[in-house]
Amino acid sequence: MNFSMLKSIEILERTPDVLITMLQNISPEWTSCNEGGESWSVFDIVGHLIYGEKTDWIPRVEIILSDNFNRTFEPFDRFAQFEENKGKSLPQLLEEFKKLRKKNIEHLISLNLTEKSEEETGIHPAFGEITLRQLLATWTVHDLNHIAQISRVMAKQYKTAVGPWIEYLSILRQ
Repeated sequence: MNFSMLKSIEILERTPDVLITMLQNISPEWTSCNEGGESWSVFDIVGHLIYGEKTDWIPRVEIILSDNFNRTFEPFDRFAQFEENKGKSLPQLLEEFKKLRKKNIEHLISLNLTEKSEEETGIHPAFGEITLRQLLATWTVHDLNHIAQISRVMAKQYKTAVGPWIEYLSILRQ
């Protein structure tokens, strides 16, 4: 499938509701455990999505579309959620994510992007020059990636409970 702003928005606007449906009012054991080591819990992943809404996607869109000569992105702190979300509950995070995403989608639509503007570029601190189209496609896949990650983290809570069926459950063998 080729990139399409409208198709991306179909995913981006649904992600908060997917997460709310999946996570609202479930036992904390599902959302507070991780996969071991320094991996992230469901709570951490939702916090990461929120931090991206605040500091990553739309701010980088604005940098790309600006008249500034320097279009270098600020590095993104992939671990900021650990400090940002202390003392918050998962329902608070889900509501915050929904509000921020709604605002960001409305802003994105208001930009009336064209194919030409999607070719505008910015400078990523690790990857160098990237297009607005690549950034928006990444935002979409980033959501899908973290939905899959949330599913995997939750599934692994029953890794031993499934017994021999683990052979057929690829999510538990990742």
